[in-house]
This record gives sequence, structure tokens and C-alpha cells, in this order.
Amino acid sequence: MMQDIYVVGVGMTPFGKFRDKSIKDMTREAVTGALADAGFAAEHIDGAFFSNAVQGHMEGQHMIRGEIALREMGIQGIPVVNVENACASASTGFKLAVDFLKAGNGDCCLAVGAEKMYSDDRALMFAAFDSGWDVSNGEAVAQRLADLGAGVEEPEGSKSSKPYSVFMDVYAGFARLHMKTFGTTQEHFAAVSAKNHGHSVHNPLAQYRDSMSIDQVLAAPPITYPLTLPMCAPISDGAAAAVLCTGEGLKRLGIDRTRAIRVKAAVLRSGTDRAPEDHENHLTRLAALQAYEQAGLGPDDMSLAEVHDATAVGEVIQIENLGFVPFGEGGRASLRGETTIGGRIPVNTSGGLESKGHPVGATGIGQIFELVTQLRGEAGARQVDGAQNAIAENGGGLHGVEEAAACVTILGR
Repeated sequence: MMQDIYVVGVGMTPFGKFRDKSIKDMTREAVTGALADAGFAAEHIDGAFFSNAVQGHMEGQHMIRGEIALREMGIQGIPVVNVENACASASTGFKLAVDFLKAGNGDCCLAVGAEKMYSDDRALMFAAFDSGWDVSNGEAVAQRLADLGAGVEEPEGSKSSKPYSVFMDVYAGFARLHMKTFGTTQEHFAAVSAKNHGHSVHNPLAQYRDSMSIDQVLAAPPITYPLTLPMCAPISDGAAAAVLCTGEGLKRLGIDRTRAIRVKAAVLRSGTDRAPEDHENHLTRLAALQAYEQAGLGPDDMSLAEVHDATAVGEVIQIENLGFVPFGEGGRASLRGETTIGGRIPVNTSGGLESKGHPVGATGIGQIFELVTQLRGEAGARQVDGAQNAIAENGGGLHGVEEAAACVTILGR
């Protein structure tokens, strides 16, 4: 019989802009924290999955990033696998760690994501995202995205004159399509952003910790309509790690079961050539259905969610895909407060990518850190009362009219 898998330790650095910290520094901080949280030493780790998306672009370090980052802290002589899957890298590494243990390759496995993205060279920094789609026909991809939002007028002065990630144009296309199809408004997206900035006030590891009102979000500098600056995830540095064990590993190492959180589902999918209006077959919708089936649970069983809000429209789309609201209702539900802590289904209690930060290769395990903290009842002022089951959705890249890859993970007591 296949063993249950548990998260027994988590560690995370603050997310932000850290000129004085290297990938090695941040990896060490996150992994040391996760091992201390688990209560055992690195020598008990049977395998490691190291996730990173842009170190090759930023620093020229390709091929053996994980072996280099981990050896100095004594993790060597075991399988180390490097994982690159755009913004879904860390959740992909986490899923592979689960599979490593289920396959009987060991009792304990490490999943870690680390990213150093911030640079004074702005052109280099923003160019890190340029290969997150098919580079062989980039102009055609850009035009297809522009066509998604055709018919939604861009007000004068609603586009930034400063450099920004090409993926903000991607999300603007998705946003305009949602507005055109469902009547969603810029205020709805602003409500998501204001909620997430409010949540991050209580997260000591978040990049931004100032609350914002809907009006402040709307009045902020524009990026590309309908997105303003606070609706968009910042450029971030940071790392996060998780230690996973089999049930046998828990017994052998004498780990406290009361703080062990069970992995109830871990699903990875790639996108398909669906039509833009075919919402039922969005890859994260299909991944969520698969995850719910694996876990024997449904949307109503979830106590909270962390979703990939690289922009506010991302959260609107994903809470629909996860089945928390009908298609087209994500913005209205957010404006009504249903996704706020204390609401019907709290979403992005960490502050989300918009406010907690988005070091892309670490983001997915950053979400796991939040879910584990909540399920243990250790989230302090942002704690969701009585949290029993929680879900994370993490997407990466673009292919066609959706993410190239997406992971959905369900954890529970």
C-alpha cells in the first residue's frame, strides 16, 4: 500500500530586495529553518529537489545550481535534482519530492526554491521573463493576447512609460477578456489587491506590509490597463524550503505527529490548445478537479487557499477555477469580502504574490509555507480559525491562452 506523505518542516526567508544576499545565503537560511522546524539534521535527507528559474539568466549559473547551493551546507552525496518550470518551479519540485517518497526512494526528502531576481540593471532584470513563452513567434503571441481584450477601451494615461515585465501585458489581456465576457470591473481587481495588502500587514516575511484601500489601489501609478502597480507582483529575492517524510520516516525519526501536515493531493499539468472562452477546460480547473478527486474532498472542504496572483486578475480567475465561485463571479465575490480572512473562503492570507512577493523559483513553496503555518494554527493575527484543509495553486509561463504549467496541492490535518 502506498504510504501517506507529510510535510514535517518548513522554512522561509523574508521576500524582498536583498543586494547583500546570494542564492547560497538564502538557500541556507530557508533549508536550515526547515530542518530546525522538522527537528532533525541534513544527514537524514535522502534526496533533494532544488527549484530556480532565472539564475542562469541573471548570473550565468546553469546546469548544477542545486548541487552548488546545497553542498556548502552539507547536503551532498544524495540525489539532487534541478527543477526549472517557470513560476511553477517550486511547486513542481514539491510534487516531485512527494513522488520520490511515494516511489520508495527514501523516507525523507527536501524541496527548496530560491531566486535572486532584483538587479540595478533594470533591462537584465525584466528580460528574465522574456523566455516564459514561445520565443520562436513572440510577436504572434503578443498579438493573440492583445486580441483577447479587443473591445475594452484603454483610458488615456493608463499605460506605464517605465519598463515592466512582459507578463503584465499577458495578464492585462486576460483581465480585459474577463471584463468583456463577465462585466468584471477595475474596481473588482482593486478589491483583490486591497485585500491582499491588508493580509500582508500581519505577515512578518512579506515584502510589503502597508495596507491599502480600494481607492488607493485605483489611484496608484498605472502599469497597463486595467492593472495598477499594487495589483502586480513585485520583483523579489527569497527562498523557501519544505522537508517531507513518509509515515515510516515519522516513526523512525520520532517526529511530532501533531505538527506533521499530510499531503492529500499534488497535481501537475501542462496547458492545452483550448479556446479562450472554454473556461471549463482551463488547465488549473482540470488540475483542481484531479486534486479534489485524489484528496476525496471538494471546494467546500477547503478552509483557505493560496493562489497565483502575479496580478489581481490572476486571483479572480483562479478562485473560479478552484470552484469557490461560478465562472465570472470572482471579482464580485472579492468585492463582497468573501475571500478576506474571516470571510467564506480566505484567499492569500500571506498577502499573496502581490504583497508577500514573487521570487519566481521559490513562490510555490512559499505558498506551502503559508498553508502549513495555517494548518498548524501558528499564523498569529492572520490565522484562519479551525483550518483543516488548504489548497495551493501555482502557475508558470504562457502557452496558447493559459499558463504553460500549473500545480495544485492540497494539504490537511
